[in-house]
Amino acid sequence: MNEAVRGPMTQNRLERGCEERYFQALRTYLEGAGERALGQAYELGRIAVTDGKGVLEFVAMHHAALQKLFLDPHTTRDPAHVLRIAEKFLAEGLSSYEMAHRGFREAIASLRHLNETLEHEIQKIAHAVHDEAGQLLVAVHLALAEVARDLPSPFRGRIQLVTGLLNQIEEQLRRLSHELRPTVLDDLGLAPAIRFLADRVSQRTGLAIPVVAGFEERLPRNIEIAVYRIAQEALTNAAKHSGARNVRIQLERTGRLLRCAITDDGAGFDVSAILASQPRKGLGLLGMQERLSAIGGTFKIRSALGKGTELLIQVPLEE
Repeated sequence: MNEAVRGPMTQNRLERGCEERYFQALRTYLEGAGERALGQAYELGRIAVTDGKGVLEFVAMHHAALQKLFLDPHTTRDPAHVLRIAEKFLAEGLSSYEMAHRGFREAIASLRHLNETLEHEIQKIAHAVHDEAGQLLVAVHLALAEVARDLPSPFRGRIQLVTGLLNQIEEQLRRLSHELRPTVLDDLGLAPAIRFLADRVSQRTGLAIPVVAGFEERLPRNIEIAVYRIAQEALTNAAKHSGARNVRIQLERTGRLLRCAITDDGAGFDVSAILASQPRKGLGLLGMQERLSAIGGTFKIRSALGKGTELLIQVPLEE
């Protein structure tokens, strides 16, 4: 038998088996089985959640079981009485969805807290790199200038060479500090920070990175940070892996939805192969997904070998 045919047939048999099991458990409960049957309701709800069935699908299965009961000639109880008892059975089954939803919310809250903690630590590191290391370099410059005054002229050239190296170190530390935690993100918001990031990456790599932003107003802090970090990762991927010459970033806000599209003209890749790989560390996709999950966002990747890559990000905004 063709695999494409066997797959749906197998799925249909599983669904019929689940419906029959629900029907039997509900009938047993109506016959007075008590807590044992209610435990079956919860277990059936848990299985439905694991199989990806929605609440409406579960309720539809309950209604189908009731219809089957009412058509059964052996069902002698008053329909109104059956409905009242069956309501408790359904509620017990649906409690599995409530538990799953609560676990999901707790996981999202933990993930959001983790991201906030990481950002706080990054901010501390950026401060240490920019301010504390910068102050030490100033002290070294002053010490070298004092030493240079006491040296004969032929040796002052060597001091100037060391001073030049220190200036390069200072510039590198300043760049690192800005990329770790750009002050423009805190001061001006997402669109200016993305432009600043694109300009820095362009200067360093030679990539042409135009940024088109349809808004300038501030967004919630956690959303600005998450989208900025994802854009940062995407530009790193484009510079390191794609062989692209051009990257385009477009930001737009439509009502209660933020969209960000990052497109490059690089080599592209097989999306299904990358998503199936474990772990998915190569392109930072897992990190992107986790950041977006923490703020209720989603992303899609469109790519093909030789046809570049497009990353589409959507984040809901609260009014």
